[in-house]
Amino acid sequence: MRPSWRLCAALYPFGAGAMGVNLFFASLIWSWLGWPVLTPVESAIGGLVIGLPATYAFARHIRRLMYKADGA
Repeated sequence: MRPSWRLCAALYPFGAGAMGVNLFFASLIWSWLGWPVLTPVESAIGGLVIGLPATYAFARHIRRLMYKADGA
């Protein structure tokens, strides 16, 4: 079941923000392996990109729950 674009647009700021924070903290863990730590700006840009598919997947989940709650 495909979510509406309005639902995706409403959830995107939250998804992009969550992905940016997750990306930043993941880079801190990667630093234990000798990889560079991402700057907050790099993490925010990465969150904008990674947030698209994550938001779409979450919107599909929400749409499925809405469909189920309607009793269909």
